[in-house]
Amino acid sequence: MSYKHLFSRALAAAPGRLHFAAHSHHLWPDASWQGHAEAWDDAARLADHKWDRVFGEVIPEAQRHIAAELALPDPATIAFAPNTHELLVRIVSALPMDRPRVLASDGEFHSFRRQSLRWAEAGRIALTTVPLDQVIETAEAGQFDLIFASQVQFNAGRVLEGIERLAALARPDGPWVVIDGYHGFMAMPTDLSAVADQVFYLSGGYKYAMAGEGVCFLHAPPGFAPRPEFTGWFAAFDDLAAKQGGVGYAPDGARFLGSTFDPSGIYRFNAVQRMLAHEGLTTAAISAHCDRLKARFLAADPLPGLALISDPRARYLAFKGDAAPALYAMLDGKGVVTDLRDDVLRIGFALYQDEGDVDALFGILKG
Repeated sequence: MSYKHLFSRALAAAPGRLHFAAHSHHLWPDASWQGHAEAWDDAARLADHKWDRVFGEVIPEAQRHIAAELALPDPATIAFAPNTHELLVRIVSALPMDRPRVLASDGEFHSFRRQSLRWAEAGRIALTTVPLDQVIETAEAGQFDLIFASQVQFNAGRVLEGIERLAALARPDGPWVVIDGYHGFMAMPTDLSAVADQVFYLSGGYKYAMAGEGVCFLHAPPGFAPRPEFTGWFAAFDDLAAKQGGVGYAPDGARFLGSTFDPSGIYRFNAVQRMLAHEGLTTAAISAHCDRLKARFLAADPLPGLALISDPRARYLAFKGDAAPALYAMLDGKGVVTDLRDDVLRIGFALYQDEGDVDALFGILKG
């Protein structure tokens, strides 16, 4: 079945392009255009009062969508920010010790990797990194204040097993467990109901949620990190009209909010979620569509000189080998968008592709 009609604007904008990088920059569905227009219309119609609607209707709707997707018991534990880096910095700023001991996998995304290395360089944290499959045992054997790991690693597509074991270590006074879910959220069905009161979960709309940039979120478990040091005035939004004294914080996920932001991404996210519900497209259904395309591609043995290293549950295929950079450049020159990380070529799949697109890609690879 084809779902190209849901992406008519993006596909028509570059009709000769084969876009196989949904894991990097997902094409925007037509519904996102409608959400973006709704944000503009609200700003024009409501002006200063638009924030009443943003906080009273738009954000609560987005929280409900996310809570349903992740099986979270309380949508109010979710806070939004323009990017996950901002939320990461807020979490670390809330740690009460001067030099927290941080454990992470050695394959975390740049937003964490760069910041954590700089913190370690400055002596602000003590950083330990291990392969993803060693994170849990290292965490259980060591003494750490913060444990950070990706649900699905961005580069190799490896999946973290045993989140519940990490969650069992989490305490309000430490350690805190943070799961980077950017390559898991809406890429694979995720149920956090059993660990929702123990772990932080980060993700956003740029990839599989199809909502574009500027709409990242954090699930913050109750009782953990009540007073982030890196904070903005929206973190006590409900108290703005009251007499100010000291630094107050919202008791729910809003304690992680920053300051004035562009809410259009949240509008887009809501519009896409409504579209998916109308079409009956759950994460499981989307994954099944993409899995069929992946299987068709792999059945043709398309890249015999490269090693497939990604987990079958990842939404993309990661191929490792010395020939990856040259292959990426060749595809780019022929209008095929893929993604390269060092010597790993990533080929991603999405709703806007069908069997004909896979066959066309295979034809280009075979020359």
